[in-house]
Amino acid sequence: MAPAPPGAQHGAPATEAPTWSDAVTGTTATCLDVLARAAATTPTADPAAWHRLADEQRSSRQLLDHLALGLVGYTGLLIARPTDRYITLFASLDPRAPIDACLDGLRIAGTLLAATVRDAPPEVRAWHPWGHADRTGFAAMGVVELLMHTHDITRALGIAWTPPDDLAGPALTRLFPDAPPGAAPAATLLWCTGRGELPGRPRVSAGAWSWDGRVR
Repeated sequence: MAPAPPGAQHGAPATEAPTWSDAVTGTTATCLDVLARAAATTPTADPAAWHRLADEQRSSRQLLDHLALGLVGYTGLLIARPTDRYITLFASLDPRAPIDACLDGLRIAGTLLAATVRDAPPEVRAWHPWGHADRTGFAAMGVVELLMHTHDITRALGIAWTPPDDLAGPALTRLFPDAPPGAAPAATLLWCTGRGELPGRPRVSAGAWSWDGRVR
């Protein structure tokens, strides 16, 4: 079964929609916009805010590093196309850089992934521990990483933000084919990744979830 194209909400019929490259670009812009607004206010109000834990192991600042690593890593996998290993290129942000400069680094990483998704032939496959994937899979991985970790950071900084349904829906359909129907895409994606609750369903453990990147 082919994945729903970007723009189609989880459980809804697919309609004419932007490309997966556009989905990465749009998600990058949306997430960096809210993170930039957070960066503009939190240093004055609470200078230590970015260095407190935002998930079980990492601070908000460390999650920016994780995002850079992930986005460039997915780019590299689509380029190198290994069958049994991760790539040997690891991306990082300057540890001395202020938050707004780190966001520039993430914009570069998101742009690189979007361009590689756009240019990769549809038959390309590459290794990933959660399922060997094609360009749509790696695009969706980048979207999920951006949405979920932006959610982690904004929550840690005390900022109310929920991933937009139009961005969450296609990635949810592509990577979580067994996700329960009936709820909004963003709420379902948060539940699938151990970050939220759905009525009548047990909460997913934060460390016990994975997506399915295999081509369908």
